[in-house]
Amino acid sequence: MTALKEYERLECTGLWKENIDSQRREVLVSFGDNSLILRDTTETALSHWSLPAIERVNDGKLPAVYKPGPDALETLEIDDRTMIGAISKVNRIIEKRKPRHGRVRTYILISIIFTLGVIGFTWLPNALIQHTLSVTTQKNKVQIGESLVTEIVNLTGSPCTSTLGDSALLSFKTRVLGKINHRLLIVPDSRKKVISLPGNIHLIDKTVFEDHDTPEVAVGYLYNSLDKHKNNDPFLILIKEAKIGTLLRLLTTGKIKKETLRKHAEKILTASENQINQESLLKRFQDSRVATSPFAYALDVTGESTMILIEGDPYRKISAPLLIRDSDWISLQTICEQ
Repeated sequence: MTALKEYERLECTGLWKENIDSQRREVLVSFGDNSLILRDTTETALSHWSLPAIERVNDGKLPAVYKPGPDALETLEIDDRTMIGAISKVNRIIEKRKPRHGRVRTYILISIIFTLGVIGFTWLPNALIQHTLSVTTQKNKVQIGESLVTEIVNLTGSPCTSTLGDSALLSFKTRVLGKINHRLLIVPDSRKKVISLPGNIHLIDKTVFEDHDTPEVAVGYLYNSLDKHKNNDPFLILIKEAKIGTLLRLLTTGKIKKETLRKHAEKILTASENQINQESLLKRFQDSRVATSPFAYALDVTGESTMILIEGDPYRKISAPLLIRDSDWISLQTICEQ
């Protein structure tokens, strides 16, 4: 890219935060191959940010604050005007080179309508679903997931929040899910243990924390929801239920009507609880170094129906690695009391 060659020797300092709990640290910022490279003072690379994904979160203000994506926890502050201008120019060039989805969607829509008239409705629904699944961006899925949250919390109550509880929830998420971009919310009355929505948004009922003595139980319910949606993600479930008109609207506008989302939210809340696949769950627990016995006995106090989780627990006779601090666990158990 010409713009990158122009700035390949450009370098400045900035203040980088790895997450909201981290201290800001000075880093060297330079352009790489379609990325922004952050290094410490010893020239060790700390992070690579994809240029197409970088977002500025405070347009027009100094220092400029950037994030490597909409759901990222990292931030970077830069007050070097030359570097700010360079990032802006490179991103404008990248944006111009992106395909114009509006035209593509229009052509696709015309083709779909023509095909509908030729071969009827037998083939179209599944093809339309697969096409919708392939062209919908992660950012759009997050927006749809957030709209579903709005509809669901009208029925469950608003997500619980507190300073200590929010910090504890972040620690819990990082420990059990790593740095994957997932968002966890605790709701007061969902009648479901965990609800997974498009965009990697998960609503966890407060009883998952309040009614149990250890956080391993909450991990089990969260992993079980992830396991269920591994091959049948929440966005796919939503569009499979949608009518053809809803899919065409989504393809052309990127939006789903509020009424459609409301009906889907009601269906989610009345659906049966997820079945437990003990073999699959056991591997998730083992990979995350989390004990399985507490969850097994929460499902069945006798342990008779959950022997796979109990016998496969690698920490039956030794102490498991720390999941979260006791103070964080208490904050999670009381987050809805604030």
